[in-house]
Amino acid sequence: MDEELVFLQVEKNKDQTEVLRTLAKALFDKGFVKEGFSQAVIEREKSFPTGLQFEGYGIAIPHTDSYYVNQTQLAVMTLKEPVYFTQMATQEEKGAVRIVIMLAIKEAHGQLDMLQKLIGLCQDSDLVQEMLSFQQDDSQKLLTLLQKHHII
Repeated sequence: MDEELVFLQVEKNKDQTEVLRTLAKALFDKGFVKEGFSQAVIEREKSFPTGLQFEGYGIAIPHTDSYYVNQTQLAVMTLKEPVYFTQMATQEEKGAVRIVIMLAIKEAHGQLDMLQKLIGLCQDSDLVQEMLSFQQDDSQKLLTLLQKHHII
């Protein structure tokens, strides 16, 4: 994973769509995803929301069909102020999210495995708080944490 796919303590994103576009553009600019990936993620999020609410924090793990992926990769953003994502398995309940981990998985069967790993990581409130504490220039620390927990 590349440091250019890590965005920490972001302030400027106003809403979910802007967050999704920012992460998708970073993946596209590096050649990891195809044209149309961004819109496919946004559309999928409307039908199959990816927000997860835990006690005291929320995360989102947006993704889309492997058709749009050239090479498996993640892009991560932490937010100073939460953005609202519809919660997984609901169509209307929104939750405040400060960590967004966008998946670009080349092999369709790999999505479930990665989702399970990420959900396991995000259930650990100490790890989540550590991720949220990283400052804008701490990209390498986040990458090290993800490597340590076999995410990347």
